[in-house]
Amino acid sequence: MEKLFIKNRKRENISVLIERSENQKGLAFVMHGLGGFKEQDHITTFANAFKEKGFTVIRFDTTNTLGESGGKYEDATITNYYEDLEDVIKWAQEQEWYREPFVLSGHSLGGICTILYTEKYPIKVLALAPISSVVSGQMTLDAEPKERVAEWDKTGLKISPSESKPGVIKKLNWRQFVDDSLKYNVLENTGKLTMPALLITGSEDHGTPYEHQKIFYDKLSGPKEIHKINGASHTFRAKEHLAEIKNIFLKWIDKYLLQVNK
Repeated sequence: MEKLFIKNRKRENISVLIERSENQKGLAFVMHGLGGFKEQDHITTFANAFKEKGFTVIRFDTTNTLGESGGKYEDATITNYYEDLEDVIKWAQEQEWYREPFVLSGHSLGGICTILYTEKYPIKVLALAPISSVVSGQMTLDAEPKERVAEWDKTGLKISPSESKPGVIKKLNWRQFVDDSLKYNVLENTGKLTMPALLITGSEDHGTPYEHQKIFYDKLSGPKEIHKINGASHTFRAKEHLAEIKNIFLKWIDKYLLQVNK
């Protein structure tokens, strides 16, 4: 495992984690969600599944999150996360282990970023695994409790404790985040997504619920799977849920990715 810092287009530091496979079967990029970081249990679980199947795996902290990269969480947007994904992949293209097509997997806000990238560069992507993904900014906003949205609109901040980093209070520039999010809807370009796709969400996920994932799933024309983890919320933390997810990933990789790469 190797960790290093690269610069994004704004000359900010991005922390990148590289796990190389000696007998490389493929390349996978794994991306965290809003306020997340590359060492979270669920992000590590996705990455380990690819690693066990012989993929070189790249994880990274976007800017404006709670990881080791630059920026401030309050300034986080889909645009900034997406641009960092583009910049990491652009950097990777110069590395000896780089291979196309590669696999993209992301959680929540990272999920929509991986979908947006794939819709823009479909020829580069072997397979796509957006987990508990945002499907559109409007749909996610509509899923929020109205009273909470009214409070965030009033104060201009969405304030919440971090469950992944206890003691840390997350303060998000709410209006900036919403205005940016409303620009994005992955349902508009699903015709470009013909590669294998894996969708997973928790039965108790109320922000990016199964119903959102099913709408996206139904518009996909390639080989596809959708799974609901019973009892799981938006961010997977329970050991039994993580084990179930890893098993789903391993079977999916065997079924679709290793066959393609032979």
